[in-house]
Parts: sequence; C-alpha cells; structure tokens
Amino acid sequence: MTIWTDLIGIEFSLSFVSAASVRTRALIAGKGDDVIMLHGTSGHLEAFSRNIVPHVEAGFRCHAIDMLGHGYTDKPNASREIPDYARHILDYLDAQGIERAHFIGESLGGWVSGWIAIHHPERVVSLQLVAAGGTKADPEVMKRIKESTRRAVLTDDIELTRGRLRLLMHEAADATEELVEVRHRIYHEPDFVANIDRLLALQELEIRLRNILRSADLARIAAPTLIVWGRNNPFGDVPEATAMNAAIPGSQLELFDACGHWPQHEQSDKFNTMSIAFLQPPPKLIEIGGD
Repeated sequence: MTIWTDLIGIEFSLSFVSAASVRTRALIAGKGDDVIMLHGTSGHLEAFSRNIVPHVEAGFRCHAIDMLGHGYTDKPNASREIPDYARHILDYLDAQGIERAHFIGESLGGWVSGWIAIHHPERVVSLQLVAAGGTKADPEVMKRIKESTRRAVLTDDIELTRGRLRLLMHEAADATEELVEVRHRIYHEPDFVANIDRLLALQELEIRLRNILRSADLARIAAPTLIVWGRNNPFGDVPEATAMNAAIPGSQLELFDACGHWPQHEQSDKFNTMSIAFLQPPPKLIEIGGD
C-alpha cells in the first residue's frame, strides 16, 4: 500500500496555490463542502493520504495543505506563531474563494484550527481536533519534539527520520517506508534545513505560553467540535483531551485504543467513518461503537 494507491479512484490535483504570495502546496480533490486538512509540526499533507478518498466519495471537497514553513510550501523569513499559521490558512481560503469550511486539524494543525474557530468563527462550519496541541506546555514533551526533529533534519541519516515518524505511531509499521522517504526528502531540502529553528519555535516555553489555548479561549468555540485522541499518544495523555472536551461547549470526545498521535492514519477506517458521519449536514455529534 502506497500513498498513490490510497488515492486510486478519484481525480485530484497536486499543485501550488498563491496564498497572499505564499506559494502553498495543496492536494485538492472532490466536489461539495470544503474540508481543510492540516498536519502537525514538521509534517506535510501526506499525513491525510488515507482519508481523502473516503471523504471525497462521501461528497466533500478536500484540501490537504502543507502549512506555512512546512513541506514544499514557502518558508519566509518571519515568525512561526499560531496567528502566523492561521493567517496563512485564511489567505488560502481567500485565494480559493472559500468563505466557510470544515476543519480537520492534527496536532499543530488542530491548534491552528482551534485558533481560527475562536478568532474567526464565521469561517468555520465544524471542527475536528485530532490529537490537537496547544492547550498545555509540557517541557519534557517539547524537548522530545525539538531534539528528535532537529537531529533528523540536521543529520543525513534516514534512520533518524524513521525514528521521528515511529515516535508518532503506536505500531511501527504505520510509519511506512514511503512516508519515511517522503519526510526524509522534505527534511533535507535546503530551505527546510534553514527554517528548522523557526519551525520549532513553539517548542520554546516563552513562545508557547503566549500562544497557548486556555480553557476560557476554548469556551468561545461555537462550531460543532469532535475531539479524537489516541490512548497511546506519546505527546499528550488522555486528561489533556478530557480537559479540552470539558472546555468546548457541546464537544464530543472519542478515544482510540492502541493508537498514538496520528489517529487519522493509524486507524483510518474507524476515523473516516466517524469523521464523515460527523460532517454530514448539518455537522452533528454521533455515536460510534468501540473496537
């Protein structure tokens, strides 16, 4: 199974969109309501390769995007804080003529999606927070992310990239060799190497604390919200997810057993069924049985 076979059976474009002059790589597929898919720190749009076809077949137009400074999107010499990432996504929506969209954000992508839902609620139809970051500052976790990423980027050893990806997964096999190769190539693009400290800025305590989403912020989210969390998430324990659930009015929390930091990838069949049911108009909270 490869990323290309994940995409069999649908038409899609893999192209660059100018988002307020930021050249932005996006995989776009389908027709219908727009769904924006945002990856995590040091990630790229391939994080959603297992989710696009089911969502397109369910009648949605999917946009998997390399976020600002990530993947093959431009890496301007500027700050990388949550409002910067959010501005880039809003500029992408404007460039595509999208007034409102559904958001599926994983890790950093969830943090950015949540910020947009808080500060620009008129742009958000619904919100899925998948192992979302941004509600806690844990120095040990931040150090692990920073050190493992910098080692993989600054050392031309594919084993370090493989280890960085496996850190995300409960089962090592989910860090496929194709994903490892894609990420290794991205990690060693000259502009990515030059950008690495800006990309990791949110792992610095002072910067993280001024960007963090607190309970009072989360309480402002009005969009229907589904929170998805792996019980084996290496970057956040279940209480982090339950606190998010308690803070966001009317939100639903779904915990995946035997799952790490990429529920949308590790347990894609279960995730896709749940996500699509949630997205069916109007977005609604749903009941999904356990494994």
